[in-house]
Amino acid sequence: MLLLVYAAVHDVAVRTVPNWISGLILLSGVGLRMADHSLLTSLTAVLVLFLFLFGVWLAGLMGGGDVKLWAASAFLVPPSWQTMLFFVANTLFIGGFLAVVYILMSFVVPSPAASRAGSCFRRFLRVERWRISRRAALPYACAIAGGVCTVLFPRIFQT
Repeated sequence: MLLLVYAAVHDVAVRTVPNWISGLILLSGVGLRMADHSLLTSLTAVLVLFLFLFGVWLAGLMGGGDVKLWAASAFLVPPSWQTMLFFVANTLFIGGFLAVVYILMSFVVPSPAASRAGSCFRRFLRVERWRISRRAALPYACAIAGGVCTVLFPRIFQT
């Protein structure tokens, strides 16, 4: 979960997801699936998801880092089709909510004044206001992390 949080924060800050994060999440997920003897089933489900996301990337609708993170994160989800669809639907719902928030904020948030003064947090806010005013790309790693959380956290509290 810490890797997903780091990916989300990194995506908000610089709109990229480092490959090493997706790689470590992939290794963790494969290890989990090997431990519960469901690697082949999970691999099939993740391959279907990746092929769909690859098409979305080819259409220019999603960044490559988000595609890699989403596919790697799918290995963390138990490999039933119902759970996988729940994960994808929740991620899409959270991403849609994030998009609506950013669109609404683009009407409210004024364009920032150019300045390098202030704390790191104030500079981050200025950059984010600039991104919002230009309707720049969304930090979709936040939605992916949220999708994983909605699937895994209920399972943690059940046992």
